[in-house]
Amino acid sequence: MREPAVVASPLLARHGAVEDEGPDAGVAAHYGDPLREQRLLEEGLAVVDLSHRGVVTVAGPDRLTWLHSMTTQQLAGLGPRESRETLVLSPKGHVEHALHLVDDGETAWITTEPGGAPALVAWLDSMRFMLRVEVADVTADWAVLGETSASESLPGEPLAWRDPWPGLVGDTAAYGPVEGHPATGRAWREVLLPRDGLADAVGDRGLAGTWASEALRVAAWRPRLGLETDHRTIAHEVDWLRTAVHLHKGCYRGQETIARVHNLGRPPRRLVFLHLDGSGHTLPERGAPVYAAGERAVGHLTSVARHHEMGPIALALVKRSTDPGATLVAGGVSAAQEVIVSP
Repeated sequence: MREPAVVASPLLARHGAVEDEGPDAGVAAHYGDPLREQRLLEEGLAVVDLSHRGVVTVAGPDRLTWLHSMTTQQLAGLGPRESRETLVLSPKGHVEHALHLVDDGETAWITTEPGGAPALVAWLDSMRFMLRVEVADVTADWAVLGETSASESLPGEPLAWRDPWPGLVGDTAAYGPVEGHPATGRAWREVLLPRDGLADAVGDRGLAGTWASEALRVAAWRPRLGLETDHRTIAHEVDWLRTAVHLHKGCYRGQETIARVHNLGRPPRRLVFLHLDGSGHTLPERGAPVYAAGERAVGHLTSVARHHEMGPIALALVKRSTDPGATLVAGGVSAAQEVIVSP
């Protein structure tokens, strides 16, 4: 399948905008001062352009029960303006799509990773059968902005998907409270706006680039499809059980893997947060192998960022058996671990 063409955001015309590359092409990496933009974004004084994300709508009276039956999350009975994070799994339980979903009472609105909407729509259409649902890719008409909960509401804000932290979805008895998790208190939301009014909606608000939002995401230990995941990823490995999986749901595609690995407690890999040695001038690249002392590679870097307070940080996927107390080396840089997924 051909990759969708990258459509440049109108906000790239703003002063100082430097376009990002790779999965975030089409929007600004920064506007001249990434660390300052990061601080402003965290304080609610800036928004980040996420208009390269895909937007899908599912309308019709059967929409929520239908989506509930196929994905990992509890969606039946979702109230207007309530949001959830949910996954589409393969029959073997591997993650295929990560959806940010909010319902307005008549339509479920879903945002996806850039370029992900066409494949999601094709799969949903193949699963419609006789149900009263209508699926559409509306990426050409709707755009996404990202902001923290400290931000004032955007003018004309129609819908917002809110990151489910600090609450827990799923088996709270198994996971306990999230006190101490770095995402607690760092609520994040995606706001959906008509694409043709994007520049006017932003107005004279501060703008932050994706370098800023990615640094905050890494600091909050939040996985991203296509970065922390590959074709073998299961939800347990990247900590999606806490936010995107309801462990007491009935049957859905891939549910057997969710239940089996949860009960055994042995995912083959685990996501880890790394504090990188900041004495050098360059950061290791995403994909760089991660080594434990005296061993062959135990994993690889999935996301790398420079945080305005913590300095160089990263997420990495490593073998489950990797000693959580060991100092690792990634791209020639020493890295101290913090456990995200327990070994």
